[in-house]
Amino acid sequence: MQQLARLALAVASAASILLGAGCAAPSGSPGGAAPPVFQVDAAWPQALPNQWILGQVSGVAVGPDDNVYVLQRPKSLSEDEAGAAARPPHGDCCLPAPPLLVFGPDGRLVRSWGGPGAGYDWPGNEHGVHVDGKGFVWITGNGDNDGQIIKFTPEGRFVLQIGKVGPQTNSADTTRLGRAAGVEVDLAANEVYVADGYHNRRVIVFDATTGAYKRHWGAYGRPPNTTEKPESRRSVAPTNEQLQHFGTPVHCVRIANDGLVYVCDRLNNRVQVFRKDGSYVKEFSVAPRTAANGSVWDIVLSRDPQQKWLHLADGRNNLVVTLERETGQLVQTLGRPGRYAGEFHWVHDLAIDSRGNLYAGEVDNGKRVQKFQRK
Repeated sequence: MQQLARLALAVASAASILLGAGCAAPSGSPGGAAPPVFQVDAAWPQALPNQWILGQVSGVAVGPDDNVYVLQRPKSLSEDEAGAAARPPHGDCCLPAPPLLVFGPDGRLVRSWGGPGAGYDWPGNEHGVHVDGKGFVWITGNGDNDGQIIKFTPEGRFVLQIGKVGPQTNSADTTRLGRAAGVEVDLAANEVYVADGYHNRRVIVFDATTGAYKRHWGAYGRPPNTTEKPESRRSVAPTNEQLQHFGTPVHCVRIANDGLVYVCDRLNNRVQVFRKDGSYVKEFSVAPRTAANGSVWDIVLSRDPQQKWLHLADGRNNLVVTLERETGQLVQTLGRPGRYAGEFHWVHDLAIDSRGNLYAGEVDNGKRVQKFQRK
């Protein structure tokens, strides 16, 4: 409880400083409307067939049909977890599941696919998945040589690759990505926004059909940093100098119904907000004193017409926090560090379905996906 109180105080203080808003302790929004409340569904998903087991769940997304797409890392399983895959086998169970698993809303496995194939470069390390409004599935990777995003049909048929594998360059290169983290498709404009990423320090936009380059930007809408070496951890909270640029990774990008673009600047413990042309609007901090690998890992917008709430995965502090979208004020927290149902270890990614239920994936040795039913 003390940890949650300290987190709430830090976020409220930061939002007040950055936005000039008077912030209270987590107790509902300033307008009086209560944020959604969630309860873990410990029976979701249903058991996997074929002795399959999940590795790190690095991506989760919901399609237009409310099916849940789970991207996991088969190569992240330990020797004892995938003992049946060893030669000779080390035990009766288990085998790595395919990289991409699709579950129905009831948790039943619908289909699975993924991995290397003809015409595209599967990521060296799976990272993010997004399902756009037409049902196309976009996959990113943050392996050492990953510089591509790939697009598939829901059944796994290859459609498009943007970028290429190979030695990393920098944020000025518009022909490839830099270990991209996440994507979001603006269906009306037919554009795909990329949080790029673990090597680069930018948001970059392409045509969603042809892959043609459109535009890119860094923190505050300025040209991105092209010189500093990427870092994934810090021993202390970010300095004022570090806050002038995006840290690495630039971990998510989300587009609201009103056209605002929300970017997860993970290592800098903040969300920056832009218009679609890259012009800067505002920012707010989340647990700004967090060091190590940062607090802002993923966000999803609530399903009410105004999208009043941002649900944010804080993977360092192992919470899902709900923020009032207009001000960045923290209004409630979900979960705590741990491995029981409803708790988190490195909560990495979030998705939300049409009914407002949340789905959360965990990496490191969390290695699971959980559903949180909206009450």
